[in-house]
Amino acid sequence: MSDDFRKTIVSQLKESAAVLTSVAKLSPVIDAAAKDLLRSYRNGGKLLSFGNGGSSCDAINFADELTGRYRRNRPGLPAIALSANQSDLTSIANDFGFEFVFERPLRALGRPGDVAVAISTSGNSKNVLKAAAAARELGLTVIGLTGRSGGKLKALCDYCVCVPSESTARIQEAHITVIQIWCGILEDELFPGAPLAHG
Repeated sequence: MSDDFRKTIVSQLKESAAVLTSVAKLSPVIDAAAKDLLRSYRNGGKLLSFGNGGSSCDAINFADELTGRYRRNRPGLPAIALSANQSDLTSIANDFGFEFVFERPLRALGRPGDVAVAISTSGNSKNVLKAAAAARELGLTVIGLTGRSGGKLKALCDYCVCVPSESTARIQEAHITVIQIWCGILEDELFPGAPLAHG
């Protein structure tokens, strides 16, 4: 057994870089989604994000960067990660079933003009699909972050960023990069005069 992992490390980094480079071809949809996020915030809307597992972490990070800060010291933006409240998740899963854990809070909190960000690497997570369908019904803009062909989620989205990869790890890396791009755009456009937090 070798204890030299440099070939694996270099291979993984090159694969990651190749996937991120390929995502540049998706810049038109990433741009269009950014413009709808801006429109929502300028009109008093909020962001609702959700996903399972690593996608749950991405959903939480997105909301955190907006309510806290990304690069600029500025007022917080209203954003809620539906996967962050353990009481909601466990009670809804227990009382209604796991496929409803995002749909019920989205119906409670979502309003027309808000933006729902649905994150699923496969595009086929049942609870994500239910919440995305509810968001469309309620008049929210639906932005999807997924992989491959987009799965069933793509048809429920106004904008869907389908990362061209079969690797869950590479898809998730691309998702967080796109999220951070959006955070930077929102800060720069909504608070252009706010000072940078770190140099």
